[in-house]
Amino acid sequence: MKIGITGATGQLGQLVVDQLKGKVGKDRLVAFVRNPEKAKELGVESRPFDYDKPDGLAEQLKGIDRLLLISANELGQRARQHKNVIDAAKNAGIKWLVYTSLLHADSTTINLAGEHLETEKLLKDSGIDHTILRNGWYTENYTGSIGGALAGGAFIGSAGSGKISSAARLDYAEAAAIVLTDESYKGKVFELAGDEAYTLHDLAAEISKQTGKDIPYKNLPEKEYAKILESFSIPKVFADGIASWDVSASKGDLFDDSQQLSKLIGRPTTPMAESVKSALSS
Repeated sequence: MKIGITGATGQLGQLVVDQLKGKVGKDRLVAFVRNPEKAKELGVESRPFDYDKPDGLAEQLKGIDRLLLISANELGQRARQHKNVIDAAKNAGIKWLVYTSLLHADSTTINLAGEHLETEKLLKDSGIDHTILRNGWYTENYTGSIGGALAGGAFIGSAGSGKISSAARLDYAEAAAIVLTDESYKGKVFELAGDEAYTLHDLAAEISKQTGKDIPYKNLPEKEYAKILESFSIPKVFADGIASWDVSASKGDLFDDSQQLSKLIGRPTTPMAESVKSALSS
């Protein structure tokens, strides 16, 4: 059995590879990456793989039994890119494909959902056995802003008092590895999120507690928040996206209390406070 991981040098992909090495050994893994040079540190076989070059994808996928398709990061291009991979997987005879989708993709107002739903439909229509991991937010999406909050004296956003059921990236990686190594999960759709739901007010309070500094949460209108993000050299498309996703969070779109993630990995998800501690010590 050979397991392939796309986007294997990305933040999630690297963690999945590490988890799988502990489960099946490095010889059963293949990392699919745009630049194999960057994959050397993974310690597994790597093959060049570019979502935008469909002609050679099926050949690269030969010999793979199970494939983790980690969603691409080019907004507006992902459905097309994912179709290229799914078509190639079918042509290569891959028996099972696992895809990282979005929490509550069929009901959320988050504007990322459309491409994920389109990909889910492509998988269904392909006839390939598949599993959908609808991942919630990474806590790191927020803890990555702690430095800016400490420098500016406030944690800013547009999420209001919306509850966010995020989990650490490692929690999601562990879930993916567990699913990929157990065929009983074929055909399932998982809504994956953290056990703990918190607001950005709660996050700011935890940052204050751990640093001994008064870091309040400052809620901003969506457009104002996006402009501030742009001033930090974040491209407009991403700045607008981040601000809009916060607004969706304010409506409850990042909340989930099903605890499917912790049940899948067999332990509680990483507490927000622990992620804050890790961010402050890194």
